[in-house]
Amino acid sequence: MYDLIIRGGKVVDGTGAPARIADVAVKDGKIAALGKVTGSATREIDADGLLVTPGWVDIHTHYDGQATWDPYLSPSCFHGVTTVVMGNCGVGFAPAKPDKHQWLIELMEGVEDIPGTALAEGIRWGWETFPQYMDALEKDKRVMDVAAQVPHGSVRAYVMGERGARNEPATPEDIAQMGKIVKEGIDAGALGFSTSRTVFHRAKDGEYVPGTTADEAELMGIGEAMGKAANRGVFELVADQPLSTQEFKWAKALALKNEIPVSYVMFQTSEAPDEWRTTLRLTEEAQREGAEISAQVACRPTGAVIGWQSTYHPFMLLKAYQAIAGLPFPERLKKLKDPEVRASILNEKPDLSDPMTAMMQSGFSRMFPLVDEEGNLDYEPLPENSVEGMAKRFGKPCNEIVYDMFMANEGRGYVYMPIFNYAHNSFEAIHEWLSHPSTVLGLSDGGAHCGIICDASFPTYMLSYWVRDRTRGPRLSLEQAVQKQTQSTAQLYGLNDRGVIAPGMKADLNVIDLNNLKILAPEMIFDLPANGRRMMQRAEGYRATIVSGVVTFENGAATGEMPGRLIRGPQNAPVKQAAAE
Repeated sequence: MYDLIIRGGKVVDGTGAPARIADVAVKDGKIAALGKVTGSATREIDADGLLVTPGWVDIHTHYDGQATWDPYLSPSCFHGVTTVVMGNCGVGFAPAKPDKHQWLIELMEGVEDIPGTALAEGIRWGWETFPQYMDALEKDKRVMDVAAQVPHGSVRAYVMGERGARNEPATPEDIAQMGKIVKEGIDAGALGFSTSRTVFHRAKDGEYVPGTTADEAELMGIGEAMGKAANRGVFELVADQPLSTQEFKWAKALALKNEIPVSYVMFQTSEAPDEWRTTLRLTEEAQREGAEISAQVACRPTGAVIGWQSTYHPFMLLKAYQAIAGLPFPERLKKLKDPEVRASILNEKPDLSDPMTAMMQSGFSRMFPLVDEEGNLDYEPLPENSVEGMAKRFGKPCNEIVYDMFMANEGRGYVYMPIFNYAHNSFEAIHEWLSHPSTVLGLSDGGAHCGIICDASFPTYMLSYWVRDRTRGPRLSLEQAVQKQTQSTAQLYGLNDRGVIAPGMKADLNVIDLNNLKILAPEMIFDLPANGRRMMQRAEGYRATIVSGVVTFENGAATGEMPGRLIRGPQNAPVKQAAAE
């Protein structure tokens, strides 16, 4: 007898092969049979008219702190994710000397917009070294599997102290010690190492993430240590865009010399909207030379969802707004409805010497209603529907348009502001990325940027928009969209036991009603420790999410089951098919 049979669903197996109607049988946490399955099971799910896919493998999250207190790892759990990789962008919480806990919290708060008070109250510190952090993670049960990477910022500060935190040059002795710690982490089960080299990533005090300006000797020294580790590890790189030829050169050399994968983040900028083509060409050339290097891309623009409760908005530093900014939201909203307060905010001249204010005040052509006239979320809006476009049509100032949009839904209205990946006001570039064999889907930032985005909904968006709803250009095939976030992401990190529906593979699965799959509008909630704020976005249409053969979510509701575990190192593909019964 099987533990579970999913009957009659449209199976999209994750390999890119054509979808087909089949049954999927599960036994002892693994897929036991695929096709026409006879026999019975402890439980059966009728999937007639539904999709059956592998569970989503999200390789770019920031649950490093949340994983110590939240067994659900929301919001990823609401979007069919069954495996997450954290420790991206060079930030994390291990290794950590006892007197550096608050510093690491402020680093994460500054870079990833996770409330520091929530991290300070929520994290259950019980480690110093990275192996000890892994041991701490392993003690807790969760709804999904988690994997970690060793972050450059933490390692540098641990080894070099204030010199490392201030991005001073590393000595040969520093580099050797950092390499030793990174190798130790990978030997303990970390799936890789991450570093940030972008000026956009700064701690709460304004300092760059440690490692931002590290020289090639330091980076190559760490790569060499990774190459000597017992386990395979990915070198993840976030750099300023477009990636410079020099940056790409050392990344390629690191991959070739040490025979390790390199995954770099790629964006499209307004200043150089087509330079990503050069970067992808270099990637193809490097792959032909034997370098395992790939571009990590997003499936929609990277930007901000802004409103009165968001981290940033155009009015945040105006004196008239600052006078009421500290009020509890109901009281603040009452003031914002006052015509005199409204007039004082709208009539105040902003101080454009502040970079964020300047960006917000000059970005009205890149601000759009998040919800279209039909009530649907619109992440690919037409340029004429921008705040600037509406201001011209209605004869109103741009800031007044934004103010009124914020006031919708009792002060919970949102404005969408794409910053990267929308230079030509369309998804043309993103479509090319998602269709390219040298890219991998990432950048959901699950658990991070709590006050401005909720891109943990990427997996649902891949199917609901890219497969089903897009009208402004070509779509993705169902098979493409599934493979891009299952087999492709799993294989990059050596997780060869999952991401494909085949006998012997780990039984991580989704049963999805594609016709009714929907991302809900974001809402600001205050459920983190210390009443911390975060933007939450749920989904409808997931009939079941299954981890290691156990149903964890059913029709959007948690079942209470906690089959998720810590992943230690690469996972081997099954050497033989599980016996069908």
